Amino acid sequence: MGEYMIHMNEEGILQFIINRPEKRNAVSYEIMAGLEKALDECIQNDHVKALLITGSGDQAFCSGGDLSQFHNLKTESESYGMLSKMGSLIMKLAFLPKPTIAFINGTAIGGGCEIATACDFRIAKRTTKMGFVQGNLAITTGWGGGTLLLERLSASNALSLLMTARVEEAEVLYDIGFVDELVDANVPIHEIPLIKLISQKSEGVLRAYKQQLLGKWDRKRVEENIMKEISQCSKLWASDEHHEAVERFFNK
Repeated sequence: MGEYMIHMNEEGILQFIINRPEKRNAVSYEIMAGLEKALDECIQNDHVKALLITGSGDQAFCSGGDLSQFHNLKTESESYGMLSKMGSLIMKLAFLPKPTIAFINGTAIGGGCEIATACDFRIAKRTTKMGFVQGNLAITTGWGGGTLLLERLSASNALSLLMTARVEEAEVLYDIGFVDELVDANVPIHEIPLIKLISQKSEGVLRAYKQQLLGKWDRKRVEENIMKEISQCSKLWASDEHHEAVERFFNK
């Protein structure tokens, strides 16, 4: 079995499952390739009603970029290559013409939160914790998640999560509107109320409402801000402060 799984159920929900539980479902280059494949399938296949992203196992949704793969990126240009590659996928996810759902079945930190932010809906198990922890490694969000978080939450709530780099309980994130639905640990995906109700609607209806959402956004402005975010992160990535923080992380 590979690092990801793509599966469409009978109701037309395409599932993209990050399948690296031993790495806490960290994003690798193979995961990026799989996500692109899933996004293309959503666009090309009229039978796909919605995209659902989740992680394998019950410990982690996604722990962000795989530092063991990306730690060898030292310079601004080296890191920019990786960040812009994933950033383009995050933009594609955010502007997908069909509804997108992140089922946060375990811990989501760093880039895992950025992936969740790019989705229209975030459903989380009550026991999960989430955090934009990039600041603890002396970098910012670098895939577009900061820009998108500021679109989805009030400025003060978004900045508080980003600037403190703290890990929060799902219940707290539900209260501020980041998480849309809380579910108990043992509820199967197809029984989650939001997913169940969406899967009962026609693809045409879901696509039409998604277009209304996208019509509300200034796409050019959002994309420009994401590119600035990626550029800023790549500059910080090249700093000694970041490389030293990563070394401390590995030596814990």
